[in-house]
Formats: sequence, structure tokens, C-alpha cells
Amino acid sequence: MANLFAIHSIGESLVSYFRHAYQTLPQELKDRLPQVQGFSLLSSKEMGGGQNATEPPRPGLTLYLYRVTMNEHLRNQSYTGGPSDAPPPLALDLHYLLTVWAEDAKDEHRLLGWAMHLLHTHQTLSASDLNEDGGWSPGEMIQLIPAELSNEDLMRIWDALQRPYALSASYIARVVRIDVPPGSQSGKPVVARRLSLSGAGGGS
Repeated sequence: MANLFAIHSIGESLVSYFRHAYQTLPQELKDRLPQVQGFSLLSSKEMGGGQNATEPPRPGLTLYLYRVTMNEHLRNQSYTGGPSDAPPPLALDLHYLLTVWAEDAKDEHRLLGWAMHLLHTHQTLSASDLNEDGGWSPGEMIQLIPAELSNEDLMRIWDALQRPYALSASYIARVVRIDVPPGSQSGKPVVARRLSLSGAGGGS
């Protein structure tokens, strides 16, 4: 499991992984890819458009965490191997928008193809891939899977950001299990409610 900084740790780890993979490419392949000016993790403010919007470096690649959901399969499920009375961890799925920024179609397409191929051949982040800020357990594994995001949903994201669309793909990092220390829950969850009604009835 991980600590409260796990969400940010995954985003930074993914950016670092992309940066390292690009820097260590064989020279003949790097010569055919655009000369990337930056890999970065963007906040909602940085990703948003508007008059004072920050423009990502071009050519460049960014990650934007646009949604966080509870994992439906591991929600409220205790951690295997932990104490039987330990509270279940917070199990999350992180939804990222992987975006390439370039001035022409050639750079845009080649950079996205390289990034998607990289995630296709490296579909998990192990504890050695994750930075230490998250406090990851030695055997922790995070899956990286393509998200089934419809064109309508994708366009809604960009409309909300108020920025012209840039070529993007969506991925999910799962399952992020954040530890809940023993004693942090005040009591057992309420699963049933019993009501007792009494009244003063009058008889004649």
C-alpha cells in the first residue's frame, strides 16, 4: 500500500518514466522522433485555456489527471496479508489524459505513437518505477490500461478546459491503495437502522 501522497507520486513517476525512456532511446530512433522540449504533469489550471493560459513546450508531452474514481472491485476490501481488524485501504483508479503538443502532424503523430507503444510494452509500474514520495510497499504494482473514452466524453473534457483540442489518449492507473492507519475510523459503519416508536395512546 501507499501513503497520502500516492496520487502525486504516480503522476510524477509516469513523467519521469517517459523522460528516461526518451533519453535512453537508440540514436537512430531518436533522430526520427521530434526533439522533445519537455515532459510534464499539468494541474487543472495549467491545462485550462483562457487569456493567461500557459502553453506547454512544443514538441512536448503532458499528463493531466482529469478524474479519480473508487475502484469498484476492491472498494472496502481488506488488504491481503494485513491484520484482520485493519480498516480497508482507499482503493482508487486514476484517469489521465496523455497529450502531445507539436506544430505539425508529423511530430504530433510520431510522438503519440512512441508514447502509446511505450505504455503498451510497459503496462505496469512496480515499486522500483515509483518514486519514494508515495511510501510504496516493496511488492506494489500499478496497472496502466487504455481507457474507453468516447469522442463525446473527450470533447467534453476539452470544452471544459476551454482550450483548442490537442491530440490525446486516455489511460487509467489502477489500483492505487492508500493505507488507512488503525484507529483512524471512529467506529463501525452503520449497516442498519432500528427505530422504536412509542406513544401515549388514549382509551375510552
